[in-house]
Amino acid sequence: MASLAGETTAAVSATTRGPAAAPAATATATGRLMSIDALRGLVMLLMLLDHLRETWVLYMPVSDPVDARTVMPALFFTRITSTLCAPVFVALTGLSAYLYGQKHTPAETSAFLLKRGLFLMVLELTFVNFSWRAELPFQFVFLQVIWAIALCMIALAALLHLPRKAILMLGLAIVGAHNLLDGIVLPPDHPLYVPWGVVHERSVTQFLGMTIKINYPVLPWIGVICLGWSIGPWFTILAADERRRRLRILGIAMVVGFTLLRLFNVYGDTPWFVVPGDRLRTLMSFLALTKYPPSLLFLLPTLGIGAILLGVFERLEGRRVSHWLSVLGGAPMFFYLFHLYLLRILYLSALAIFGPNHGAIFGFDSLAWVWVCFAALIVPLYFPTRWFSALKRRRKDIWWLKYL
Repeated sequence: MASLAGETTAAVSATTRGPAAAPAATATATGRLMSIDALRGLVMLLMLLDHLRETWVLYMPVSDPVDARTVMPALFFTRITSTLCAPVFVALTGLSAYLYGQKHTPAETSAFLLKRGLFLMVLELTFVNFSWRAELPFQFVFLQVIWAIALCMIALAALLHLPRKAILMLGLAIVGAHNLLDGIVLPPDHPLYVPWGVVHERSVTQFLGMTIKINYPVLPWIGVICLGWSIGPWFTILAADERRRRLRILGIAMVVGFTLLRLFNVYGDTPWFVVPGDRLRTLMSFLALTKYPPSLLFLLPTLGIGAILLGVFERLEGRRVSHWLSVLGGAPMFFYLFHLYLLRILYLSALAIFGPNHGAIFGFDSLAWVWVCFAALIVPLYFPTRWFSALKRRRKDIWWLKYL
């Protein structure tokens, strides 16, 4: 994602150059890209909050979807704050891939996505997994969001040779119809159990003495990356006002569509329920959506809010907060790896100093401390990310930097 973001700056600027191109056109292109990085930076901060929750209150696990009857409301709303992360990341990956393709041939774009996807798969199996269970190396392997993005990139490397309208139709069909497959549940001894786990059903299997858990079945995410690719022309052809208008209309339509489908329990997720005498838990039930794999009703509001925010950040071009977020979003893989290892070091240090206080693990007794840590870590994470982003721009001769 970081490399795609860097390459698209030049790609989109190229679309505005020509005999009649004015400086304002190039500035507008740069602003469009800053909005993409700013939105990516925002969801990365939300990801940080969720990973802090997983680090420090692991003794209070949440189900998928979160059980509105039993979970503490503060924990529930802290958890759903992060629901924007994966859908927005994957959609922006598709959008960035389209913009990258404006400066490269389809064959070059396809090759880059394939190599990038394979690189991310290796990263997930090594550095990412080690960061989650450093004290238990390779006893557990979790195939999570980086794995899903990798497979999405590899899929898009093949699909991008199709007409854009075909990619759009495929994305809409997958996102809209994949819940029809929910009834297909295979037992662990079925020969297709593992492949089906990769595609659509969360699964756990054993391999060479390791427990492998597939947390992100990839099919709906392929639909999301296709949709991100499909709106690419909005960022190369449309005037700024028209682009923001379309993003706003698209976002509002998706949120309204979610509300109507959810209200009547028509389709797209497990039904919500009324908790007698408890409006808050009834609301929690309405908002409790399935992420693994992401249901239609999970994707509609998250992608809708993402579209609205993308237009808002473009309008905020030049504002300080937008610039700060775009720095984080300009080097997302570095931020991702750095924050995972920092959190693990902090956790293992606390465990060594204070010892376990919730069974075999250490955890905060109050969720408020998660928010305190969140506020305290933003600045320490910002400056190393800014340094790396500058290094990546400065050292074009170091080929592997573009993959981070």
